Amino acid sequence: MPDRARGLRLAVAALAAGAALAVAGVPAAATTAGPGFLEPSELPPHPSSDWYAGPVTAGRPDPLPICVGDALPSTASHRTYWTEYDTGALQVTVVERTTQRARALAALLRKDLDGCARKLMRQYPDITATQKYYGRLDVEEGAHVYGVHTVATWGASDIGLVSVGRDGRTVTVVQWGQMGTFEHAQVADFRATTVTAVGKLN
Repeated sequence: MPDRARGLRLAVAALAAGAALAVAGVPAAATTAGPGFLEPSELPPHPSSDWYAGPVTAGRPDPLPICVGDALPSTASHRTYWTEYDTGALQVTVVERTTQRARALAALLRKDLDGCARKLMRQYPDITATQKYYGRLDVEEGAHVYGVHTVATWGASDIGLVSVGRDGRTVTVVQWGQMGTFEHAQVADFRATTVTAVGKLN
């Protein structure tokens, strides 16, 4: 796989087990303060594996979530999740100083996701990307769910689901990904996961 596409692959497929375990092995950056994060059991169920999670960690994740990563401030906190197979997830949460700033951040993240497929194809010429909008969820100040499918010239096909939600001054991004197409997207389960994630922000 070309090096310049590795970051995209990891972002779309969330995190492979090895990468997530590496993040989990850095306890010095862990933090327990702030809004609640998803527990592994609250993620879309995997048919052949349990979910595992690293600590809640201060700062932006590496790799960044697709399309919205550049807009996330350094004050973010994140948690990575993984299975025994090529399926992973990520939650990033930002507590802003005011509700107005949080509303503006959520709107910016949604704007970035609205143009996600085009942005990916400009950034990675050997990637073909398509996306879907799965609608708004009625939880707290609302959440929105998107799907992004990428196909690479070397044959990789990955499906990712991303949501943005807000409760007051707090904004969260949840990402799930694995190899596959839109047919393999666990949309209903991911919507339920997003509702849970936003509900835990307070």
